[in-house]
Amino acid sequence: MKHRRYKNPVGVSKYTGLLLISPFITGFLIFTLYPFVCSFVIGMTDQHSMVVSKFVGFTNYRTILSSDDFRNAMGVTLKYAAILVPLKLAVSLFTAVLLNLEIRGIGFFRTSFYIPSILGANLSVAVMWQYLFTSNGLVNQFLELLGLSPVSWYGDPDAALYIIILLRLWEFGSTMIIFLAALRDIPRDIHDAAKVDGCGCIRSFFIITLPQIKGVIFVNLILQTISALQEFNAPYIITGGGPLKSTYTLGMLIYDEMFKYGETGYANAVSWILFAIIVSAVGLMYLITGRKERGKK
Repeated sequence: MKHRRYKNPVGVSKYTGLLLISPFITGFLIFTLYPFVCSFVIGMTDQHSMVVSKFVGFTNYRTILSSDDFRNAMGVTLKYAAILVPLKLAVSLFTAVLLNLEIRGIGFFRTSFYIPSILGANLSVAVMWQYLFTSNGLVNQFLELLGLSPVSWYGDPDAALYIIILLRLWEFGSTMIIFLAALRDIPRDIHDAAKVDGCGCIRSFFIITLPQIKGVIFVNLILQTISALQEFNAPYIITGGGPLKSTYTLGMLIYDEMFKYGETGYANAVSWILFAIIVSAVGLMYLITGRKERGKK
């Protein structure tokens, strides 16, 4: 039997697809891959601002790892992520479960709960949050109405960090939307069958809902961990890293070394250490999840 040769019915060149994605490839090479490689190279030099530098190898990395500022910033960043991420996932999932109920006006509530995530990136919201916790701010005024003593939120190292955590916790809308989409994809017949068998709401949540959305939980865990480890805006605007550098994150350390002190090589080296921390955290999560899946098999 003679083999027929395929002919393009519309006369489109085989390079058309490559041409269509060429803007993305060009943008990726110029604005992502090139800066990525340059950052690693600069991190191996003693470059200061735009002054010509010389290659120093891993000297910057040894200096960073022995620096008290770096150890403090890494500790603050890890503590911040360890507290914020589980809280944000729990609040987002709980809210998504409530918003998954079919009640009158549920669309209004879904929109209302999502709005803080849109406003969270706004500078004015961060400034407003800053003034809420000043000595004469709304929070202390409310405490005085309850007969409680005002709290020095920005004078207490522990309290200052929780102000940042509370702001980011308030912005749970994006995570909630992902959970809500996953919940709505669960067939309702499964819950109806469980209800007929006498399964209560709480038990149904743990034996049906959670197993069905475990993949989405993992995705949100990864996304929120990466975001928390890169935190910069909130502590920079609200507390400036204080008091006593209790809110001084790795993102702020990179910013100060780069733009305040002009230590370009040092700052790029810190950014690569932060990158290694993020990759290690994500890799550890994948490893733990993979072990659990293999154990079930």
